[in-house]
Amino acid sequence: MSEERTRPAGAGTAPWARPERAGGAAGHHPSRRLAGVDAARGLALVGMIAVHTLPWFDEDTGEPTLSWVLFGGHSSALFVTLAGVSLAFTTGGRTPHTGRRRTASRWAQVARAGLIALVGFLLGFLVIPFDNILVYYGVFFLLAIPFLGLRIRHLLLSAALFALLAPVLMLWALDHLPVNDYGNPSLLELVTEPGSVLAHLLLTGSYPALPWMTFVCSGIAIGRMDLTDRRVQAGLAAVGAVLAGAAWAVSTLALRLGGQAAIVAATPWMSAEEIADVVVFGPDATLPTATPWWLLMPGPHSHTPFALALSLGVAVCVLGLFLLLPRAVDRVLTPLTAMGSMTFTLYVIHLLVMWLELFWDDPHPWFWGQVLAFALLAVLWQRSLGQGPLEKMVSRSTKAIARRVLARGPDDSTPAAPPLR
Repeated sequence: MSEERTRPAGAGTAPWARPERAGGAAGHHPSRRLAGVDAARGLALVGMIAVHTLPWFDEDTGEPTLSWVLFGGHSSALFVTLAGVSLAFTTGGRTPHTGRRRTASRWAQVARAGLIALVGFLLGFLVIPFDNILVYYGVFFLLAIPFLGLRIRHLLLSAALFALLAPVLMLWALDHLPVNDYGNPSLLELVTEPGSVLAHLLLTGSYPALPWMTFVCSGIAIGRMDLTDRRVQAGLAAVGAVLAGAAWAVSTLALRLGGQAAIVAATPWMSAEEIADVVVFGPDATLPTATPWWLLMPGPHSHTPFALALSLGVAVCVLGLFLLLPRAVDRVLTPLTAMGSMTFTLYVIHLLVMWLELFWDDPHPWFWGQVLAFALLAVLWQRSLGQGPLEKMVSRSTKAIARRVLARGPDDSTPAAPPLR
């Protein structure tokens, strides 16, 4: 979700575009499919808390900690991929909406994007020590609207093109567009410097929307699949693992066969050790632009083709594994699933906790305290009230807009078609 300013931090993000919940009423449990998605989202939230709260490296050895290896950069990618899955759920699932229902869905997504971004911009008035992904989420959802009616293969092709082309455009933008260290842009910067803020959100910020559309398009494609099919679930786990492994292996091989030497030669102000750190921890702020060889980097939040493929592979594998879990395990993971059902609310609470900056000297109690408190709050809230408060605000607003669009005339949607392939 965010990055600390002093060192790169992979972060979790939260996909607030939630499907209409099967478990919205008190005592009504979500379907198995949604339980797996929510559990994966809950894990991403735990990973985000870990990255924001726990140390990233051992002060004696300089080696990355286990929490960083597991979650650095990957928790945010998992959240954004799941946002794409949820976008698919809310726009028809395996059979995308057509006609007036499609128009209603698109206006609902515009409203969803605006509400989430508004909360993010309001939080921008606080001095939060991590980058807030909410404003980027608004851009993700707006950019996703033209892709909601595409077939699965076209969505996957779009994801591949974003992964290959957007990092090149990002590298160009870092040299030619204004790069401002907003931290977290507020409504004030949006009004006074709209062009600069837009460049920040699309290409030069911590979660540049154009490269990160790789995760959104992939998530929409996954959400169009039959996620109740065990073969699909196993396929996601296997393909994700292969993609992550291949991205890491090819990047490592290319760097060792001359890529790293070319980077060292073109970036003399950085030592070989500092360049090696980018592989593990990502860049301090933005990726250096001295040479296109930097695009070989797989480091967290470097937004290169290899970094995007690696984190996407991890996200897809994790989702597949959670979908494969038997129902008995699902019940054990109820706290995780409950947390995943209200990540918008919990993420905002987490940012407010981080704003207090009381965790620096004693991070482990702050980490476990947040995880346990969020788990208890989520379970109690879900059982008694259903949706989280911010989730309910977004849901009611978007449903109201969809109803207004549908009320303008007869529904000219076509009959349900076979699922898109």
